[in-house]
Amino acid sequence: MEPLVDIQSSRDERNIPIDKVGVRNVRYPIAVRDREKIFQHTVGTFSLTVDLPREFKGTHMSRFIEVLSEHKDEFSVESIPSILNQLKERLKAEEAHLEVRFPFFKRKAAPVTGKESLMEYDCGFLAAGNSHFDLVMEVKVPVTTLCPCSKEISDRGAHNQRGIVTARLRFRGALWMEEVIEAIERCASCDLYPLLKRPDEKYVTEHAYDNPRFVEDMVREVALVFERDDRVVWYEIEVENQESIHAHNAYAYLQRDKR
Repeated sequence: MEPLVDIQSSRDERNIPIDKVGVRNVRYPIAVRDREKIFQHTVGTFSLTVDLPREFKGTHMSRFIEVLSEHKDEFSVESIPSILNQLKERLKAEEAHLEVRFPFFKRKAAPVTGKESLMEYDCGFLAAGNSHFDLVMEVKVPVTTLCPCSKEISDRGAHNQRGIVTARLRFRGALWMEEVIEAIERCASCDLYPLLKRPDEKYVTEHAYDNPRFVEDMVREVALVFERDDRVVWYEIEVENQESIHAHNAYAYLQRDKR
C-alpha cells in the first residue's frame, strides 16, 4: 500500500511558532484518589496541547488520543507527568499541557439530623511539563452568603444567595481536595447540603443570618486560610455570588504567590 502524504509535517514558511495546539473537550473515565485513600471513579473532560515549532504546518491530533488511550480504561492524577512526557516525545514538542476537570463527590451529613448524602463539587488539575513539572489543583465550592448590608438596614430578615468559590492552588506535599473544600465552606455564611430535614433547615437559615458575608469578605477569609497553610505556595481565588435581588452577579478575585 502506497504511504499517505503527511501534510501536518510539511514545512510552513510563515515562520510563526504556536504556543498551544491540540484537542479539547475529550471525555474519558478517570480515577481520583480521595482522603479515604480509595479511588473514586468519575469522568474527566480533558484538554491536551503542545507547542508547535515554526517549521511545522500542523500537529497530529490523533496522537493526543493515542497517548490518553494507552492509560487503559482509566486515568489517575499520578499518571499526569507520564502523559505530559509522552505527549512531548510523540509530538516532538518542548512543552505539553494537560487540563482535566471532573465531578467529585463527597459524603456530607446534615448539620442537625446527621442525614447523609453525596455532595457534588467541580474539581480539576491543570498541569504543564517543559524543563520542570507544574501542577495546579482547582476546586469549585458552592456556598451560601448572606448580605451584611441587607441585614443591617432591614427590619425583617436579609437576602442571601448561592456563591461559587473557585480556588486554584500550587502546593507541596499532600493536600487533599476535601481539605480545601471544607476550609472554603467554613469561610461562608453557611454550607450547602445535599439533604436537609426541617431541623437542619432551621439551623442553616439561622447560621447564615449570624454570619453575613460580602464577596469581599469571602475572598479575604479564604485567603487567610491559604496564607496559614505552609503547604500552599501559590493561590488564586474567585468568588461570584448569584445575587437573589439584583440582575447582576457580585464578583471578587485575588492571586498571591507565597514563594
